[in-house]
Amino acid sequence: MFSKSKNAAKDTDHTVKKETVASSAPNHKKPAEPAPAENARGATQEASQPAPASLPAAEETPQIEEGTSGPSAEAIELAALKERYARMMADFDNFRKRQAREREEWLKRANEELLGDLLPVVDHLDLALNKTANPADPFATGVKMVYDQFIALLSRYGVTPIDAKGKPFDPAFHEALTQMSSATVPAHIVIDQFRRGWLLAGRLLRPSQVVVSSGEPDPQQATGEADSVSD
Repeated sequence: MFSKSKNAAKDTDHTVKKETVASSAPNHKKPAEPAPAENARGATQEASQPAPASLPAAEETPQIEEGTSGPSAEAIELAALKERYARMMADFDNFRKRQAREREEWLKRANEELLGDLLPVVDHLDLALNKTANPADPFATGVKMVYDQFIALLSRYGVTPIDAKGKPFDPAFHEALTQMSSATVPAHIVIDQFRRGWLLAGRLLRPSQVVVSSGEPDPQQATGEADSVSD
């Protein structure tokens, strides 16, 4: 009997020790999961809340596709201004060149009146030389020297003579005094020159006074003239 009671006491002590160890061990139970109804209620509330507004997209610069539209108004105006500037510069350059040319020509012809007054002196010297019987005469030699100096002076100022004898008649440079028939000189050719013409810087200073050929004489007119002479 005493042995059974001792065994019973031992079992009791083991049981108390097990309960004590179990109570002292940490509690590793999982937290309780929410009920399905609560999950559904939370999802409904999230859906009812408005979504946050999205940020505005960056504005894109409109680009003109090639070939779809023409140049802009600024480009057209710029091209027009460039063309106008080029034309204005060309006109100004032409004006500057024309002014320089006219000024140079004016300087060349500034002494036109004075040089024209010297031409009769040259004509008289030339006539004196042509009428000299002996070109080797000292007086004729002196006149020839003065004549050469005058010609050199006129040439220095751009005055050049016009030799019209044997040339076709040109009303721009010749002054016809009379017209004569000639069997040897064709029509409209200068037969003789009474007064020499002159040019100043390529322009007419004084025309040449000439006699122009009318061609071969008319036979009837020549016979009549011969008869009148014989009478």
